[in-house]
Amino acid sequence: MKVLVSGGTGLVGRHIVEGLLAGGYRVIIGGQRPPPDSWFSRPVGFVPLSLDPDADQIEAFDDAYFFVHAAFDHVPGKYRGGEGDDPERFRRLNLDGTVRLFETARKAGTRRAVFLSSRAVYDGLPPDTVLTEDLALAPKSLYGEIKLLGEMALAALSSPGFATASLRLTGVYGHFTPNKWDGLIADYLAGNPVSPRAGTEVHGRDTAAAVRLMLEAEAGRIDRQAFNVSDILVDTRDILSALPDRPHELPPAADRGAIDVMSTDKIETLGWRPGGEDLFRETIREIAAAFSPAG
Repeated sequence: MKVLVSGGTGLVGRHIVEGLLAGGYRVIIGGQRPPPDSWFSRPVGFVPLSLDPDADQIEAFDDAYFFVHAAFDHVPGKYRGGEGDDPERFRRLNLDGTVRLFETARKAGTRRAVFLSSRAVYDGLPPDTVLTEDLALAPKSLYGEIKLLGEMALAALSSPGFATASLRLTGVYGHFTPNKWDGLIADYLAGNPVSPRAGTEVHGRDTAAAVRLMLEAEAGRIDRQAFNVSDILVDTRDILSALPDRPHELPPAADRGAIDVMSTDKIETLGWRPGGEDLFRETIREIAAAFSPAG
């Protein structure tokens, strides 16, 4: 079946596309420009697609049975604070433009839509809160607010024949080059100062598995629902200590107590199982190999 993936060439989107291709789906990338040659392991299609809420883009959804919305406009390297000095543009593209795409998908006859939301919807909750999908939310960041409003808008569009679901992702890491930890590892190997920082992470491969669950599960089990997608809690010391060669002193351990746990009980009832510490260490070794003299 045909899946339209917006933002499919991004860090997260690339993992999702590969997971869909491995599952036998026909994937169409929706974006501003086609993916580079050989960017994916199998051929994909391409259609122009933007976050402009004034654009009529129904042709992009032609024959698309599923729509996965991974596109997001932000200042490079930032999600929280990604609005830079233009919050109105940030809201217009990422909320108004997102809702317009969901409306277009339903109008075009797409059967399911999956929204990549964020852990940021929980911003502002008290410390030591176990983050579950049934909490009352009022995000303190603009990023979290827009993601939550996007979830709500998508759920409201649900109708017979158009099932909807949102995935609240934590930080997504993976083995593709470039990846999110290239700069951290390069700084450490060069002897530059590295600040301790802790955060929850999930591998892109496990993220792709969560997306496939949203497409393949019985509609009644996912429709209008949000699901947490998280795996391990790591800090910069964990990342760097997994390197096979450590020429410099490691940074001190970060304060993990300030990071609230995301419960994944809800999505695990659908059969989702993340890779955990083993997948994390395997991935770090692979990333590190690119920095070795033979890499």
